[in-house]
Amino acid sequence: MEDEAFTDINGKAISLDCQSHSGLCREFTVSSPKVSVGKVMVYTCCVWLLAYTVFFFTENTAVLSSAILITLLGMMLHIHFVKVDHESLLVIGSLGIQVSSSYASGRETTKFIEMSKIKDIVINEAIYMHQIIYYLCVLLKDPSEPDAVSSVVPLFQSSKPRLNCLVKVYKSCQEILSKC
Repeated sequence: MEDEAFTDINGKAISLDCQSHSGLCREFTVSSPKVSVGKVMVYTCCVWLLAYTVFFFTENTAVLSSAILITLLGMMLHIHFVKVDHESLLVIGSLGIQVSSSYASGRETTKFIEMSKIKDIVINEAIYMHQIIYYLCVLLKDPSEPDAVSSVVPLFQSSKPRLNCLVKVYKSCQEILSKC
């Protein structure tokens, strides 16, 4: 399938790439825009100007040194732990679902959910700040009660795609789940 343009809940552009590896195996990748160099420069300049202003009145060089260290450390932590480049969902009919997140630093996290533990994949709604958002989630079976749900695993937590993107992924996932 082709690469399409969608938006997240904040109106920022994201893209959904759907790849069909076989009849029972599909991969969905939601990509967010890269880190904006201009935005990083503005934040860095603001912090350093504030530090220089404090230095101007106090003449304490530790203020400038700590401002440089804090901004560098903050940028590294943001890139390594917060900024997700893309999230992927790999649905393999008879095996299960693999959820992966790739961060701007290159770090990746992966989680696998066996098909025997999956009750269903649904689009759920939640109240987020002052709006209602939709999110795709996996319902896990309760081992003691097969008809009950033990927990909910939300998908695409960082990219937060809008409903039109979620519906496309949902329909394709349901198509695979119905064949199993």
